[in-house]
Amino acid sequence: MPEHVRAELPGLANRFDTFVFDLDGVVYRGKRALPHAVEVLNLLLDSGRQVFYLTNNSGHTREEYAARLQALGVPAHPEQFITSAWATALYLQRALPAGARLFVVGEAGLKEELQAAGFTLVESVEPQIPDAVVVGIDRNFTYARLAQAQYAILNGARFVATNADATYPAEDRLMPGAGALVAAVAAATERRPVVIGKPNPQILQPFIDRGVIQPERTLLVGDRLDTDIALANTLHIPCALVLTGVSTREDVECAPLEQLPQWVLNHLGELLGDAVDSLLVHPVP
Repeated sequence: MPEHVRAELPGLANRFDTFVFDLDGVVYRGKRALPHAVEVLNLLLDSGRQVFYLTNNSGHTREEYAARLQALGVPAHPEQFITSAWATALYLQRALPAGARLFVVGEAGLKEELQAAGFTLVESVEPQIPDAVVVGIDRNFTYARLAQAQYAILNGARFVATNADATYPAEDRLMPGAGALVAAVAAATERRPVVIGKPNPQILQPFIDRGVIQPERTLLVGDRLDTDIALANTLHIPCALVLTGVSTREDVECAPLEQLPQWVLNHLGELLGDAVDSLLVHPVP
């Protein structure tokens, strides 16, 4: 990013040129924006910072996520969004032949991303076994879908999961995430899936390889130690945990080293606070 467009900001935000934010539990919960999120995102964008959004939620397309932020009052474009659904489509393009047949346990957003990537989606695994079974969040999951996924995988279909998050934060409580459905399919098949989303570093590595994201000049902000923070530490990206989603301050106190954030924030507004040192968990390497 050209230095001449970079305006000064207060607090922790001024140390970085690029920001990668999780969505659920960081920017919003359900349909409600979290405190200070809209203001902080707009200030970062107005100051010339580069902002990306990285979500394991496979329920929507990148275009839908962009529209959702626009509705909250934040300028957004699909190219800023890195979703587990989109990343899964990219992975399968490398792993399978063009037009491969997929059985999908998932919602419209995942299916649209896979179709846009050129795959054929099937509603039955018989008589022809699909090339892969793809499992994401599916709030209409049924025993019949589980049985079909099991049959396909046991008869040679690849087992691919968009993510393994057991829960996600809704407006007033935690809800079962895609990982709960992935666990059901794994139990029924006694097979382990290839998991595409966080903390798999491949979800961000292409952006690092192209120089779009420079780890030392980037801050990753998430609400889960086992996905967001673990991913950041694997890629040597400075990271902050925000306490508006899943993980708690008590979780930080007993977390393994690879899941420790550099900073813990009560809300996104503290990115622009002056008391940076009081937020520090352990020094940035």
